[in-house]
Amino acid sequence: MADVFGHLPNGQTVHRLRLHGGGMVAHVLTLGAIVQDLRLEGVGHPLVLGADTLAPYLGPMQYFGAMVGRYANRIAQGQFSLGGRRFQLAQNAAGGHCLHGGPQGSAQAIWDIRAQSAHSVTLALHMPDGDMGFPGALDVAVTLALSAGALSITTIAQTTQATPCSFAHHGYFALDDSGTLARHSLRLAARQYLPTDEHALPTGQIAPVAGTEFDYLAGKTLQGANLDHNFCLSDRPHSACRPVAWLHSDHLRLEVATTQPGLQVYTANHLPQAEGPQGLGGRRYARHCAIALETQAWPDAPNQPHFPAAMLHPGQSYQHCTRYTFSRTEPAP
Repeated sequence: MADVFGHLPNGQTVHRLRLHGGGMVAHVLTLGAIVQDLRLEGVGHPLVLGADTLAPYLGPMQYFGAMVGRYANRIAQGQFSLGGRRFQLAQNAAGGHCLHGGPQGSAQAIWDIRAQSAHSVTLALHMPDGDMGFPGALDVAVTLALSAGALSITTIAQTTQATPCSFAHHGYFALDDSGTLARHSLRLAARQYLPTDEHALPTGQIAPVAGTEFDYLAGKTLQGANLDHNFCLSDRPHSACRPVAWLHSDHLRLEVATTQPGLQVYTANHLPQAEGPQGLGGRRYARHCAIALETQAWPDAPNQPHFPAAMLHPGQSYQHCTRYTFSRTEPAP
């Protein structure tokens, strides 16, 4: 089932699709493959940040709930070398870096509906050779499916030339309706993280979390946390989803499982301190009101040979699975 959600300035139609199953309901937009709303049966508030109209997604909420790529996070100066050739990408972030595939990456594109059932949808996108400066024509398909309290996101891509490839779901999660992360706690299966410079670009160092504010191995509160860092889960992608992160509030729990080697943890630091953009049901989103848990290749890997490789070659298939599983920790009041 799809309805019209709005129209882009160029007249393109944005559709919204409704999925239900496994005790969950999701609404997905063809713009950016955005998860616009996500609900757990018996819980009275949304689990993600979203908007009731299209306009916020064209402004302050442009990445909220979207599939970002063809390379999630940052590539330094929008440049990398491959096969003796230097490539210049679109630069759209502070410091002159390429962020989330450039200003017209997958988050800003209208995806085609390839298949749909009551509980799942597959969306597809063709990214031409040279798009945002990236080499190779790339075809990507993402399947979003609901089952047993979980939202699963499976991404598959192929290319005609070697190219950096890393797609990530940029959803913001909130397990209560307080408008703050103060009552959330986070545990991560990461013994290392990537220190960053003033523009959130990795310095190239791989640092231990032990003895630092980034040690979430045993779990701790997010009150006062100001995170925008890649946590190092492994030195290569895995063939199967494995649990890597656990988020708790008073009554709900979220487990994140993925095949990817990195997890960007971001506590919505860019939002205004007071009332920010208007979201679902008239909610106002302010700084640190939710957390993004973006499974990904490590940022700037094309320029860091000691990071896990993130190049996709012709004849290969990029395959990325992430599963967000929600459960109650005690009966809801």
